[in-house]
Amino acid sequence: MTTPATTDDLTPETFAQRLADVRSEVEKVIVGQTDLVDTVMMATLCEGHVLLEGVPGLGKTRLLATLGQALDVEFGRIQFTPDLMPADILGTKVLERGEFEFSPGPIFANLVLADEINRATPKTQSALLEAMQERNVTLGREVHPLPRPFMVMATQNPIEQEGTYPLPEAQLDRFLFKAIVSFPPATDLVEILRRTTATTDPSADAVLDGPHLREMAGLVRAVPIGMHLLEYAARLVESTHPASPLAPERIKAYVRNGASPRGAQALILGGKAAALMAGRPNVAAEDMWRMAGQCLRHRLVLGYEAIADGVSADALIDDVLEAHPAPSVED
Repeated sequence: MTTPATTDDLTPETFAQRLADVRSEVEKVIVGQTDLVDTVMMATLCEGHVLLEGVPGLGKTRLLATLGQALDVEFGRIQFTPDLMPADILGTKVLERGEFEFSPGPIFANLVLADEINRATPKTQSALLEAMQERNVTLGREVHPLPRPFMVMATQNPIEQEGTYPLPEAQLDRFLFKAIVSFPPATDLVEILRRTTATTDPSADAVLDGPHLREMAGLVRAVPIGMHLLEYAARLVESTHPASPLAPERIKAYVRNGASPRGAQALILGGKAAALMAGRPNVAAEDMWRMAGQCLRHRLVLGYEAIADGVSADALIDDVLEAHPAPSVED
């Protein structure tokens, strides 16, 4: 009988090799979008949820589906629509052989693609709250644990208003990262056209299974981090609150509610994943600095003044970073 691998058996070299294998498979299908691919892979390494926002046709769904192909885990896809009900996601009890038995829904998978998540009603969106935070599903008096690893990767279109419902703050806060999907440059667009208009459609092969993925997630959490960086993450999050004396002036003017402690947790975990992806065994302040947008942009509740003046969450996060530069070890 083979002894299961542990994080003691996982070296930075094997970690990097596994990561390179996954990236290689993803790049068979996805052209460019290096930062976006890195963000999604970091969320996977943290066993965290990620929200991709972008206009239609930029490859959001294709990227997440390709990641599902590269990972040898159970993949579930939910197409969110206004008539979707909570039972369509979570599952329900059905009568079999004279007894009611639980029939699990598509949420019972390792990697769940929630496509166009903002098209579902708030009642249906709320069905994900417990699953995303506690990785359980409660129906009646029964609690059903979700398989591990468990990640929700969602997409949403920011420009359509008809038939959409804004995600509640409580649900947004459960996403580890929010990534903005941008339009590709001309060179990447040419390559996309070459690949997608040919006779064959590229696809990814499975190269990393669930146990090894959980092992890598364990190594991410085991990365050491200095107390000065923990304090820095706390300071950045505190600075997003308008009542804080650390807050920049535009935060006080435009933000109603700042980021929650989950924002600081995201900065730490994202920094650890970024350090390992860069081949370093420890976190640097620059790792958290680069992750600040993905970790905090969806956790700021802006007031009407910000919308009227065209001030974005990203611009306010830049103010916070400018007001609080990355510390050195000596600091």
